Amino acid sequence: RISSATSLSSAIINTRLQELVKLFKERTEKVKEKLTDPDVTSDDESPTTSPAAAPVPPLGGETEGDKPAGDEHYCEMLCCTFKYRPWLDHLKNYRFPSSIDPLTNLMYVLWLFFVVMAWNWNCWLIPIRWAFPYQTPANIHFWLVVDYLCDLIYLLDILVFQTRLQFVRGGDIITDKKAMKENYLRSQRFKMDVVCLLPLDFFYFKVGVNPLLRFPRCLKYMAFFEFNNRLEAILSKAYIYRVIRTTAYLLYSLHVNSCLYYWASAYEGLGSTTWVYDGEGNSYIRCYYWAVKTLITIGGLPDPKTLFEIVFQLLNYFTGVFAFSVMIGQMRDVVGAATAGQTYYRSCMDSTIKYMNFYKIPKTVQNRVKTWYEYTWHSQGMLDESELLVQLPDKMRLDIAIDVNYNIVSKVALFQGCDRQMIFDMLKRLRSVVYLPNDYVCKKGEIGREMYIIQAGQVQVLGGPDGKTVLVTLKAGSVFGEISLLAAGGGNRRTANVVAHGFANLFILDKKDLNEILVHYPESQKLLRKKAKKMLKNSNKPKDEKGAPGDPLIIPPKADTPKLFQAALAATGRMGGKGPLAQLRWRLKELKAMPA
Repeated sequence: RISSATSLSSAIINTRLQELVKLFKERTEKVKEKLTDPDVTSDDESPTTSPAAAPVPPLGGETEGDKPAGDEHYCEMLCCTFKYRPWLDHLKNYRFPSSIDPLTNLMYVLWLFFVVMAWNWNCWLIPIRWAFPYQTPANIHFWLVVDYLCDLIYLLDILVFQTRLQFVRGGDIITDKKAMKENYLRSQRFKMDVVCLLPLDFFYFKVGVNPLLRFPRCLKYMAFFEFNNRLEAILSKAYIYRVIRTTAYLLYSLHVNSCLYYWASAYEGLGSTTWVYDGEGNSYIRCYYWAVKTLITIGGLPDPKTLFEIVFQLLNYFTGVFAFSVMIGQMRDVVGAATAGQTYYRSCMDSTIKYMNFYKIPKTVQNRVKTWYEYTWHSQGMLDESELLVQLPDKMRLDIAIDVNYNIVSKVALFQGCDRQMIFDMLKRLRSVVYLPNDYVCKKGEIGREMYIIQAGQVQVLGGPDGKTVLVTLKAGSVFGEISLLAAGGGNRRTANVVAHGFANLFILDKKDLNEILVHYPESQKLLRKKAKKMLKNSNKPKDEKGAPGDPLIIPPKADTPKLFQAALAATGRMGGKGPLAQLRWRLKELKAMPA
């Protein structure tokens, strides 16, 4: 009993020691993996809350985990309960920012929109109220209310927004309240804003409500140009806004000219001559029609009679020719900038077609080249992405490359555990290539010097005796050819043909570029070579190796006789016993003696 208890305890101890050794080995492997790849998360469970510190569930039995993720708010009205969003709470808890980034803050762009609307009210309505008899004692209250509402917007812009704008000094972004206020007070913008709000309205008590006294309100043009810059920076198709703005310039010049024509007609006397406005119909529409014919120099206008009319018409013609030519030139620049990419694409296409026709390239090849041009342009909006990125600093190119390619490259098994900075450097070396349907990405027997990452589309791996059997179809995010980057002896040969199934966008990494990067990362180079050897060893294993699935047999081989059964038969023979085992042993001898 003592010996059996001792053996039992030793077996338990041995089992426990083996478990401890296994746990230590697993822990060591995890630590090694974490050291080689910092991104690997730990499998340790998070500490659970002790029963003493656990919250007590409410009486209804509902715990915190049973509550919905978002807070629900209800409003009882009459006999019903309605669900509403807590926007009032957000509005009450909102705090105005102490500093505003004028380049990226959308709230500031929205505020500039209201400032520009107030500025446009003054620019468009002051001339028309001065020239035309639209401002009367009956509606003077409406005009004054809107005027002073615009003045309030101007004042809030000075006191609240402009004094909180961040600025750059010596390369640093200044967010200090006192420094931002001093910067605005010393700027030209502040001087113009003060002139805009000159209180000339006090002269109303002496000369009456004359809209010309509000002319300084039109000098807040800096806000208009700043709004244009900020809006164009956030619009995806800014050229549309540029066309609208240029058209507004033309309409405003015609608007001012129509106001001047009505003033000149009133000065000469309405209907006094054939040149002035006769006072019939809608005065603004008639004067605007005359301004359009004058500025565009269509002709067909009545001849001026008096010296004042002649001088006015001469100045009008000169101004019209100059303004109209400027507008046409600006419109041409806007449209040209909007279609610059399309023009470049067309010129490249025409030059390529001219080259192929000169050398008498077959039509099939020409059609494939045209298809490549059309698909590349429509899919990515440019022919070569590197032309766009070459203008950016190295840091910005890296940021764009990380956002576009890092999620794909980080999933490649070959680069798992490598230095993160090495992967960042590798992202900048990737080249984007478009393959047409049935294009060979690589052929069997070629020396592999590139790795391919599928960005969009599909490719098919072909094999078999005829080389046309589809072995596997790789989709977006898949990687192939990665072993060729680190294979010894100058590279390994491709073992199958890879063909594009439809249009395929691929990223290519050259072996030369990777070697230039690995010079600076020796640890990652050792890890990559170790992984490459392991992957090559696995890929070169024969199929009939032990433990690997071989060719299926039609008649499976006979199983060997169990060793324990053989020992029992041998013991029966030595003892010379009789029974079922002895008969079975005699029968087996007869079977062995039979010919195969």
